[in-house]
Formats: sequence, C-alpha cells, structure tokens
Amino acid sequence: MTRILQINLFGACSVQGKGPGGAFEIKPAKHRALFALLATANGGRRTRVWLLNMLWGASAHDGGRQSLRTALSKLRTEMAGTFDQVLRVDNTEITLDLSKVEFTGAPGAGEFLEGIDIKDDDFNHWLQGIRQSPDQYFALLRGQAAPAPAARSILPAIAILPFRLVAGEAIHTVLGDWLAEEICRALSRSPLLSVISHLSSREISGQRPDTQRLRRALGVDYAVTGSLRVLGDRIVLDADCIDVASGRILWTRQTQGKMADFLTPDAEAVAEIVRSVGRTVATEAVAQARGRSLKALADHHPLIAGIGMMHELRLSSFSKSRELIEEAIRRAPDVPEAHAWLAEWYVMSIFNGWSDDTLRDAGRAMSCTEQALNIDPDNTFALTIDGVVMNNLFQRLDTAGARFHAALDLNPNESIAWLLSGVLAAYRDDGAEAVERTEQALRLSPVDPFGYFYDSMASTAYLAAEDWGKALSFADRSLQRNDRHSSSLRVKICALNQLGRGEEARSAAAEMKRRQPGFSVAQYRRTHPAADAKIGQRVISSLLDAGLT
Repeated sequence: MTRILQINLFGACSVQGKGPGGAFEIKPAKHRALFALLATANGGRRTRVWLLNMLWGASAHDGGRQSLRTALSKLRTEMAGTFDQVLRVDNTEITLDLSKVEFTGAPGAGEFLEGIDIKDDDFNHWLQGIRQSPDQYFALLRGQAAPAPAARSILPAIAILPFRLVAGEAIHTVLGDWLAEEICRALSRSPLLSVISHLSSREISGQRPDTQRLRRALGVDYAVTGSLRVLGDRIVLDADCIDVASGRILWTRQTQGKMADFLTPDAEAVAEIVRSVGRTVATEAVAQARGRSLKALADHHPLIAGIGMMHELRLSSFSKSRELIEEAIRRAPDVPEAHAWLAEWYVMSIFNGWSDDTLRDAGRAMSCTEQALNIDPDNTFALTIDGVVMNNLFQRLDTAGARFHAALDLNPNESIAWLLSGVLAAYRDDGAEAVERTEQALRLSPVDPFGYFYDSMASTAYLAAEDWGKALSFADRSLQRNDRHSSSLRVKICALNQLGRGEEARSAAAEMKRRQPGFSVAQYRRTHPAADAKIGQRVISSLLDAGLT
C-alpha cells in the first residue's frame, strides 16, 4: 500500500509527504502535534473534544473549536491534495489512516517530540507520559507488538490462604479450602483489589509461610488467614487480616453458625469477611495518605486513597483526591483503571457543583476515558466509566448504553456496569429493568467500600419503578453511610413527597440547601440527563413542592 506521509516523532518532529500538488512539509507546531496525537491513538482515532482540550484547552470552548476547524482547513491546503486520503473527519472524531503513514526515526535519535513547545497543561502531561516509555510507543508505531513493560501494581494485592482445620474430621479439611476460594472469588470482582489466585495461595499455604515469605513469594500487601472448627453440625471460623509488610493484625473476626448456612451461595460469613477487607484497605490507604508525603506512599496507596477521599464528598478531601489519582498515573501510566478513575473525578466535580469550567472538565473526563481505552480497549471498568461520561456529561444515552453493554459482554460480573446500566434504564423510565439491573449489581458487589453509592443508585431505580417505600429506604441507607450525597437527598425528597410526607420532604430540602447552596431546580432541569424523562419531571415537581427553587 502506498505510504503518503512520513512522520518522525523522535528528535526534531517532522511531517512531510508528496501529493498531486507536489511535495509538502507541515510546519506549525500544533499541526505536527495533531498528527502525533493521532499517530499514538488506538486505530489512529481521537475525538474532536479530546484533541480540542489537548491543543487548545487554554482557549474558551467556542474559541478552541474554531481553532481546531481552522487548523483542519489549513492542513487541507498544506497537504497538496492528500488530506482526504490520509485523514477522515466527522462531527465527533478525526482518524489518521495509519496504513498510509511511514514512521521514521527511533527513540535513540532523540526525545519524543523534541522541541515542540505547546503551553497547554493536558498536552504536556500526555507528552511526559509517553516520554516515560518511548520504546513501547515506537514498537506500536512500527506495527510490532509492544514489549511488555515491567508490571508496577498500583492496586493493593491480597492473598486468601485456606483456613486450617483445627477441630473436626479429616474430611472437613476441604471446607477451609472451599471457604477461602469463595472469599477469593468474591474479592476478585472488585476493581479496587489485585487478588492472588486461589491456586497460588493454596500452594504457599502448604509451606506454613511467615509474612515475609508471603511477601517474597506472592508480592502481596495483605493476607487473610485463620482457622476452622467443625463441632457437630456447627462451624466456628476465625479469620485475621494481616498487613504483610509490618506483620500487624488489622482485624480479627469470628463467625459461627450451622454448616448449611456456610455452604449457601450468599453465605453471610463470606460476605462479612469480604466487606471487612474492602473497608480496611480503603481506610488504611486514606490514613496513610493523610499522614505522609506522596513520595513516602507505597505504590498501592495513592489510587485507593484518592478514590476514598473522592467519595468523602468534602471539598478539601476531594481536591486532595485528584492529586493522589494523578500520582498513581505518574507511577503507572499504562494502568487504564487509574485514568478511568480520574475521569470519574471530573464527573463528580461537575455534579457536585465544584467545577469552575464544566465544558473544560467534561472534555477532560472524555480525554481520560479515551486514554484508558487506548491502553486497553476491552477494559470493562474503563468502558463503564466512559458510559458514565457519555450519559451524565454529554446526554448521549445510546452511546452510554453501548458502553455498558460492551462491558457486560466482556465480563458479566462487572458490578459497576450492572449498576450504571440500571441507572440508565431509570433515566429512560424503565423501572422494572432498572431494578433488575441494580439488584444484580448489589448481589455482585458485597466488597465495595463505597456502598453508599450503590444504595443511592438503587434508590433511583426504585424511584423509576414507583416503589416509593424502597426508594426512601435505600436513600436513607445511603445517607447513613454518606450524608453528603446530593443524589440520595433528591431521591429522598421525591419519595417523601410521593408518600404524602410533605413536612419531612421540606426538612430534607432544607438539609440539601445547606449542604449544596449553589443547587437550583433550574440547574437540574438544564443539566441532568433525566430532566426531560418522567422520573426527572417527578423529581423537579417534588423539589419545587418542598420549597427549592
């Protein structure tokens, strides 16, 4: 196939070629940077919003869009009749046909995009990320498989060791192994943990390891270990969660009951250990982040602490959380989940009224999910958060639905995808589907230490199903766990109003006004993706009835 363009990205950046109008060379720095951004994308494709924010993010939004249009118009002139052969442009995306490009140069010839001076912070953050692993990008540009970088885990790793039988028949030994496997399976559904396989944990447990041996053999940060006693038809399970680096016991739990209760699919003994692990990992990370400098934190602390502080919904913690998530990205730029969590930070910033430029931050959220999906197009968490961005910030409900569907096709146990696809169904006034999907999410995610969010989304699903009692119950449970979540307060106000409990609805509205003084019904009507749906109209009416304006 004919190569029309020659692009060199290492050392002095150059973009040149030959077309019907003769030889040409692209000179303006931003035009060359535009080709670099497209060349390093999955399939050569970037969204216009992402490119706008990378190269013209400092401009006003409308000015930035005009700058991108002007750049494309000038490129059409500069490229001597080859523009349409190399670039495909539509209203949402720009694609570079990589089959028409010859890449010259290599990392040894100089720094990536050496000498390109562009002031936009987002572009320079992206540039530094590539400069940290230029060999990998060079391999991709040459059409080769990228060498696998040395893994650097930014998620806490945990091993669940089989529980030792200390009382009972020899046949009962299998119970301790089976219970550990069930806990391992449940924990592995969380996007917040790296869970060592049960086979590896079983092998090391046979060697009666101490904590240092566990750390060397499995590279874990935490371990759950313990013992099992079978007394007739009853079981007593003792479990300890250990910080492997220090050897400290973080918690100990004793659970006992009939053997049949331990063997059910939703055994409470398993669920309680899983919940305790989730809470402990999050609490420990936040405590470490509050007491130490970024440099002093272990690699698995910044992301988890950032997520934890983000969900506290206090402005001071929320600001710190972005710094922590960005630190996680600096340490491991090729981990898609970290970029997806940063996108979620921008979504929450906008929805909590803390963004000073919602158009800019919506673009940055899209940029983050695009970066995550460029790293791994099949990452189910990144697909799900991209769906959140499409739904909540751009009101592209069909695109959001496609993202959730793709995530669940790849991993039917992705609880957050079930949860948020349930919310999408609620926004479409399909209450029955919303409840079905949300209940599946709740079944799949006993580990999530931010359960208030799951309860809040469940309350929205029941609101769409017009089950006011359950909507109120889940909203109250969410607020008990986190009383700062405005979505839960809105559902509570609406459910109380529908139940005819007007005085309580007005009291909840006063609480919402105190916690979010900048909120207005007009803003909700203008920005919320469900505002025009039946559920949104019901919320608006209830807010007005409760005295909000």
